[in-house]
Amino acid sequence: MNWADAQKMVAAAKTEAVKNQWKVSVAVVDEAGYLIHVERMDGAVLQSRTSPPVRPNCGARPQSHQALEDMTKDRPVMMVFPDRLPLQGGLPILHENQCIGGIGVSGVKSHEDEQVAAAGIAALGA
Repeated sequence: MNWADAQKMVAAAKTEAVKNQWKVSVAVVDEAGYLIHVERMDGAVLQSRTSPPVRPNCGARPQSHQALEDMTKDRPVMMVFPDRLPLQGGLPILHENQCIGGIGVSGVKSHEDEQVAAAGIAALGA
């Protein structure tokens, strides 16, 4: 995962957001959670720049943030685990069944954020 990959994903995610008339922030991180690229679209809410759910969840079972959100509903204690953001809108980026990073989107409804994130991942053919 490099900056060019991240830039391609952010561009595709922004295209999906524009198509739906959504204003969002998009962030891409590497497998360790370090930020590679982030952009806030004109008009996106100000806090969306700092809140895209970008933890890649690259553990033994990479999961979407939706899966973590669902687990937290049944087991609130899941919120205390470090580096987990149980809020839909973040997806792990997988390549050959390995987690190589994560993409997070913030600015619209959670399921819409995830839709934009998925469009970003699709740009890599992952």
